[in-house]
Amino acid sequence: MNRDDLALRVQKAAERAILLRRAMHACPEVDFDLKETLALVTGRLEELGLPWRAVGKAGVAALVEGDAPGETVLLRADMDALPVFEETDVPWRSKRDGFMHGCGHDIHTACLLGAAEVLASVRKDLCGSILLVFQPAEETSGGALPMMQDGLFAGGTPSAAFALHCSPALRVGFVGAYSGTFCAASDMFDCTVKGRGAHGAEPQNGTDVIALSCQVISALHHLVPRTTDPAEPVVLSVGTFRAGTARNILPERAEFSGILRTLDDGTRMSLKAKIRRTVMNIPDVLGAVGEVRFTEGYPMLRNDSAMTALVLRTAEALLGEGKAVTLTRPQLAVDDFAYFLREIPGCYFLLGTAHGDGREEPPLHSPRFDPDEECLPVGIEILAGTALSFLEGGYQK
Repeated sequence: MNRDDLALRVQKAAERAILLRRAMHACPEVDFDLKETLALVTGRLEELGLPWRAVGKAGVAALVEGDAPGETVLLRADMDALPVFEETDVPWRSKRDGFMHGCGHDIHTACLLGAAEVLASVRKDLCGSILLVFQPAEETSGGALPMMQDGLFAGGTPSAAFALHCSPALRVGFVGAYSGTFCAASDMFDCTVKGRGAHGAEPQNGTDVIALSCQVISALHHLVPRTTDPAEPVVLSVGTFRAGTARNILPERAEFSGILRTLDDGTRMSLKAKIRRTVMNIPDVLGAVGEVRFTEGYPMLRNDSAMTALVLRTAEALLGEGKAVTLTRPQLAVDDFAYFLREIPGCYFLLGTAHGDGREEPPLHSPRFDPDEECLPVGIEILAGTALSFLEGGYQK
């Protein structure tokens, strides 16, 4: 397909994709509870004549199958929203108080549905197939792995996998990609400090678990700058703290939790061991008991060099010179598209959503996040174009 023909098909698909995106944005759903979102997605797939199947707890897979045999490309979009109270004033703002598409997953899903329309319109000319994956629960426990465990690849493992993510750090019309380990692994930790309670006027009769917990948290925040290479990206954050019921009582128990984000397996294991020792040893010295429980999150997301080069070449060809940005550093965000990339060579790339008119661009997960909808035709074009380029052999094995 030539560039002009693709552009025409993309423009038609984008008009419908914008309406779908607004409908999704107005009715955000979270985790695996995506009833209305799934109805929109499956309804559009049926309109396009694309067979779909339910996979995992709330995932959908559809296949655009070419008339000629060939390889299979996976394109993925996540569908879930966030428990955030929206503060924008757009006409399609969330109708569900306390919930919002604050990470752009409505954009991702609309882009993939638009790409599905483009690809379905040329399926007779395809040598191979495109597996469209609409995934739940990226923001919570992860929907990618349950889909894989439920037979997503029952028809054979795809040869390549691609996904985009909104980026308010890039202007609309730009695409960014990074070769290598791009997103962090995450390890969540839940900690408890237990001691003796006491009257606030008689601290000598108890163990001040609040003060001890503060010492532990302070020590944890010193682990990264003092025990890891300053040039290595690592983030340790403590996000919750719970203790006590009255201002004049020293409680018997304090709890706090956080998350560790790393881009190196050795650093990951070393810091987990240091966190455990810190949480246990500081309270022990002062007569209390510290406990920590780790919950392994998503693995590191590693982009394949050849697939990353394919995305950047495609973006340069379709968007114009200078619009494909080779990113120079990874990010500490996490994404369970990493599970797909452990099995399949591929690329997770960034889609520019900033308006570029000088206005403030709130970050992802902000209640004021408001992407420029002009990013939709760009996302559709790059997803469809990259899949077509791969199937036509536009990459180097």
